[in-house]
Parts: sequence; C-alpha cells; structure tokens
Amino acid sequence: MADQHAELTWTEDHIPVSDRFDDPYYSLQNGLEETRHVFLAGNDLPARFAPGFRIAELGFGTGLNMLTAWSEWEKSGQSTPLSFSSFEAFPMTAQDMARALAAFPELKPWAARFLAQWRGGTCKLDTLHLEVIEGDARQTLPAWTDQADAWFLDGFSPAKNPELWGADLMQQVASHTVKGGTAATYTAAGFVRRGLQEAGFNVSRTAGFGRKRHMTRAVLP
Repeated sequence: MADQHAELTWTEDHIPVSDRFDDPYYSLQNGLEETRHVFLAGNDLPARFAPGFRIAELGFGTGLNMLTAWSEWEKSGQSTPLSFSSFEAFPMTAQDMARALAAFPELKPWAARFLAQWRGGTCKLDTLHLEVIEGDARQTLPAWTDQADAWFLDGFSPAKNPELWGADLMQQVASHTVKGGTAATYTAAGFVRRGLQEAGFNVSRTAGFGRKRHMTRAVLP
C-alpha cells in the first residue's frame, strides 16, 4: 500500500481538521474531556483495567485516545503493559501529532515519552504495547488475530466517513471482542447502532459530550 498521510488544515484554535473528511480530529470544546467521557467512561474505564487488558480502536488520529487511556492505566497503578491496537488508513506525521497533542498539557509526560519512541507501526514501552495497523480497516481488521476487551469507535463523522461505520465492519468489531467486552462511540447515528445490534451487541444510547446530545455504548453478552 502507498504511504498515505493525513492532510490537515489547522483552525485558529490550533485544532487539526482532516481535509479528506472535512471533520476535526477532536472536540472543538475539549478533546481530552470528550475522550474521558466517551471512550473511558463509555467503556467503564479505568474500573475494568487489569493485567493483559487490550483496547482496540478504529481511527488513531492524533493519538489522543491512546494517551488518555495509557495515562489512566498508569495512574490506576497498573505496572504491566496496556495493549492498544488501532486501525488507521491515513496516519498523521509525528510532527503533526506533536503539534496537535501540545494542546493538552495535562498529557505532556505521556506524549513526550510516546513521541520520543514513535516511528509508526509499533511502539513498546514498559507500560504500553501499541500497534497502529495502517490501511483500510475493512481489509485489515478481518486479518487481525486478537480480540479486544474494549473498543474505541472513533472514525470521522458517519455522514462523512461511512466506510468506517458499516454493518460488515461492526460485525468484524464484534468478532474481535471478548465475551463481556464493550464498545463506545461519540455517535448515536441510527445505522451505527443497528449495525452493532445486528452484530450481537446490546446497545444503549446515553448522554453525549458537550453539544452532542447522545452517544452509544455497547456490550457483547
């Protein structure tokens, strides 16, 4: 596959916006708090953290979700590696990633450790084993051989990036989730919720972050 990087425009507030999908990479209000609300609380984390825990994600973006989860993993007292696998079609350059993450000084200790090692692909630190799998998730996820305890479904808006939200891909998410595993996403789009339900998840709509009235949580019985 050709090396395709994300093409960005930066807003006056220093928020990266995808040129391809015309969508910001994180909340215009507070990206860090949105990640905590949607992906951590939405998956009942950090309460479920335990040695061997694996998070998987659709859409690595700036790495904000990973850094937020990793920081909470360490703060909760875990000393073994958090496994984090993310599927990303258009990875950011490390330079753009660093510029975006500078907006979150609270994460600076983790961002600095990550960026010092990050060369794309995999990154192994004492308490983090990260793999970013490049390419179209519709091809790369079926080939993945692991299962996740929790999923962060964080593609661009379903209206602008429907490829990352289709029923077939939601079925693959379910197939790569442990029994009792969970998924969470900022969107409450009907077709996304139906796709998760058809894949076997128990789906609920809960309060969203900021201006988003609702979000989606899912549990695999």
